[in-house]
Amino acid sequence: MTGFLIRRLGGAVLVLFALTAILYGIFYVAPGDVAQIVCGPRCSPAQVAQVTEQLRLNDPLYVRYGHFLQGIVAGRDFSTGTGVEHCSAPCLGVSYQSDQQVTQLILAKLPVTGSLVIGAFAGWLLLGVGTGVLSAWRRGRLTERVLTWLTLAGSATPVFVIGLLLIIVFCSTLQWLPAPSYVPFAEDPEQWAWGLLLPWVSLALIESAKYARLTRSAMLETLAEDHVRTFRAYGVGERAIIGRHALRGAVAPVIALSALDFGTMFGGAVLTESLFGIPGIGRELVNAVKVVDLPVVVGMVLVTGFFVVLANAAADLLYALADRRVVLS
Repeated sequence: MTGFLIRRLGGAVLVLFALTAILYGIFYVAPGDVAQIVCGPRCSPAQVAQVTEQLRLNDPLYVRYGHFLQGIVAGRDFSTGTGVEHCSAPCLGVSYQSDQQVTQLILAKLPVTGSLVIGAFAGWLLLGVGTGVLSAWRRGRLTERVLTWLTLAGSATPVFVIGLLLIIVFCSTLQWLPAPSYVPFAEDPEQWAWGLLLPWVSLALIESAKYARLTRSAMLETLAEDHVRTFRAYGVGERAIIGRHALRGAVAPVIALSALDFGTMFGGAVLTESLFGIPGIGRELVNAVKVVDLPVVVGMVLVTGFFVVLANAAADLLYALADRRVVLS
């Protein structure tokens, strides 16, 4: 187990290192004049030259990339118009638009997106796995056909369509729920939950469809194995077979997929956050792309990659714990 964890940690570090190199190359080499973008269209050549000097854009690319890595590991100093500002590790740079450190900006948005992702994650797991188990248990019956059509409809419906329908029905027409918003949990737990309820439901309905299909397929595959036939021959009840044996065999692929989705959702809930006005990482990323705020874009994509890598490592470990046939090697 210790060797497995060390290998996974080493692999995660290499992946993150490669990700930083790719991101830095794409966002800092492909665009045009970064100094002109930062300074604005009305800046004089002298002002653009001053910004170029402050951002050290005349340095070779490998030198600037080295400074970027140094900031992540040990922090770094930034030259500003009024002096030198220190950015503590892990330093992902300073926003071109707000002059705010990217790390601080992300930390301010992380609880918002975390609240959205964790609530939706619990919802789509319960709904998706429950629907898949019921569909496999009622295979060949009307219940299975209805659930199959519902999951197909859920997979084909965009999240913004479901979100708009929920807002129109429950907020505007019936007025059963308040408009979606974000209130910190520490300030008012009840308003925190009510404000995020519709975003949770929207994401859960969309994401649960693929979990229902995956769980159903894995359950049917497990139910067709020889040891399940043996249990039936010995008179073990169908509910016991489903709950104790078939579901255990179907858990492993669900764990692998859910870990990947959990990590990706930290930067991938862009539509949901924009639709419901949730001020999280995804919405901030869209705003940064619009104004070409490169440090914010790179920082947020890198943080999303960190969560994906971390979630994949956790998935491998949980996969092995859920299925003893998997060898940690």
